[in-house]
Amino acid sequence: MSTRSASSPVGLHRVLDPTGDAVTLPQAARRLDARPELWPDEVRIDVETLNLDAASFRQLAEKHSSGGVVDGDAVRTEVRAIIAERGKMQNPVTGSGGMLIGTVAEVGPESRTGLEVGDRVATLVSLSLTPLAITDGLERWDGRSEQVPAKGHAILFGRTIAARIPADMDPRLALMVMDVCGAPALVARVVHDHASGRAGTPTDPTVVVLGGAGKSGSLSLAAARQAGAGRVVAVVPTEDERDLLLPTGLADDVVIADARSPLGLRAAVESAGGPADVTVVCVDVPGCEQPAILATADGGTIIFFSMATNFAAAALGAEGLASDVRMLIGNGYVPGHADLALDLVRSNPSVRALFERRLEPARVASLAEGTPRASA
Repeated sequence: MSTRSASSPVGLHRVLDPTGDAVTLPQAARRLDARPELWPDEVRIDVETLNLDAASFRQLAEKHSSGGVVDGDAVRTEVRAIIAERGKMQNPVTGSGGMLIGTVAEVGPESRTGLEVGDRVATLVSLSLTPLAITDGLERWDGRSEQVPAKGHAILFGRTIAARIPADMDPRLALMVMDVCGAPALVARVVHDHASGRAGTPTDPTVVVLGGAGKSGSLSLAAARQAGAGRVVAVVPTEDERDLLLPTGLADDVVIADARSPLGLRAAVESAGGPADVTVVCVDVPGCEQPAILATADGGTIIFFSMATNFAAAALGAEGLASDVRMLIGNGYVPGHADLALDLVRSNPSVRALFERRLEPARVASLAEGTPRASA
């Protein structure tokens, strides 16, 4: 173990580029120090699986595809190169990363994480700020799925949060759930605020989830219902996704619409009882900002969970439309978020079935040109 002591609980000491007066937090840095030696408050994880976030994987898959067929070797080569160059997994186009699962290999004497050597954990912070080194060349990954078998190590800072993998759940399932666990927790908080009057006049809020068939989307539907939503509506891009989601009962109505079409989305939401009091954006393509605003009632709330969101477009779009809506960035962290999401999967067979379906072999995201897919 290193005897170095000049560490920062938020990881500034691991930033290699930029340095000096221009030093940034690890997420914004161009390169991190991923050496395995620990500062006293750090933890080293032996990596088992990386989980790329949906926006990042989609961008990589589309870049390396021809005729809708993904060149997995090219995707793997680029991910390997990103990690080697940056000391972390941060897609340079989307700026996003994902998360990982692994086993605690070493704990610094000043660590306050509560983790112990041998704990199997999932990190609850982005790979875009986690020092990471890969030693197996990702040779077991075919480059065609978001979950990446890998060997190597990752470093957790003093303030980095992680959760132990529950014993009653397939680790791959737990990884998918915890990758998006911030979404249902924030949705539950916002829906409760509307239902109780904390966000204005008490209502039985109508909640609309764009990308309702995806991981964050399906959890958000379940969380909204549990938190007191009066009506829950899912928006999906295809008949296949509607047919998949409708029998689950997670939504009162499932409508098909292009989440990038302002008039199309508004009409679809109004046909299902809208406008929305709470709109949750869980699709992994840009251009959904103004449609979401048009589909939301004055005094309503929009939660953006997609890493493809252009927040300037959202702010200026609301101004240009003279729309009095509250807009929130889903930052991935709400106290208790992992437990809430895992409990939703345990208690709701429909949500669990949608997640487990994603564990089936050879399930690769559709690359149909311009089709918005569910985020994460």
